Amino acid sequence: MRKRIGKKPLYYLVLGAFAASALIPLAFVLVSSFFPPGELAKYYVDTDKGALSLVLIPKLATLENYLNTLIATPSYLMKFWISLAISLAIMAGQVILACFGGYGFAKFNFRFKKVFFYLIIILMMMPHQVSLVSNYIVLNKLGWIGTYYSLIVPGMFSMFGVFLLTQVFSSIPNDVIEAARIDGANHLTILFRVVVPYRKSGIIALAILNFIDNWNMVEQPLVFLKDRTMHPLSVFLSRVNEANLGLGFACGVLAALPVLFLFLFFKDDLAGGIEYSNLK
Repeated sequence: MRKRIGKKPLYYLVLGAFAASALIPLAFVLVSSFFPPGELAKYYVDTDKGALSLVLIPKLATLENYLNTLIATPSYLMKFWISLAISLAIMAGQVILACFGGYGFAKFNFRFKKVFFYLIIILMMMPHQVSLVSNYIVLNKLGWIGTYYSLIVPGMFSMFGVFLLTQVFSSIPNDVIEAARIDGANHLTILFRVVVPYRKSGIIALAILNFIDNWNMVEQPLVFLKDRTMHPLSVFLSRVNEANLGLGFACGVLAALPVLFLFLFFKDDLAGGIEYSNLK
């Protein structure tokens, strides 16, 4: 017992260090968004002194950067709604397809089932950059380059959703499925009236993780969308601070709000879904 108690301060110290490494950059962006543009230029752009200054507290806090972002610069709101529409469309499509695929792998036995599942794992582990060229060739043949179809359709068929829901649906007792079949329910009814409500938290976890992934996509829009005005917010953020650093900080804070709200409202479902998937 004494040894366990003696190790607790070390655990707290390590966890505190990890928490600080994640929170300090976010706190820096949040505080910097309240700096007046002139003060930001003085501390982070003016290099006459030979080194950049690190100032954590503004002399005069202001909402000017947020007003410029929301009112004076309407392009931010346009990019925001573009990103939201793309992310929600991909999320809806992938959740529906992953429900069918996950249910099939979890509760059906068919030839080469393990081989196909291992292929899904391999494809899931590949980074987006590996498939950009092949996707571009296919999408170009379909005439979708330069349209939002080039982002939405490939995103719907991401292998991560099938893998996650296969793990989640595998935890459902087979007796539940058999009881529904005895009552005369077909597989479509079992999926949407038994399996989905039974593991709702796992589906919500997939939706949240998928939304975050698509909200932050960068490579696909840069390659598939030739018109810069069509780029989502994730790409816009990489260029917004070229002309106005304060605008970049404010846009960064506002871009983090949807993900933050998702986590705050569905954190229990996210934790429960990961628990059911056995991804620990």
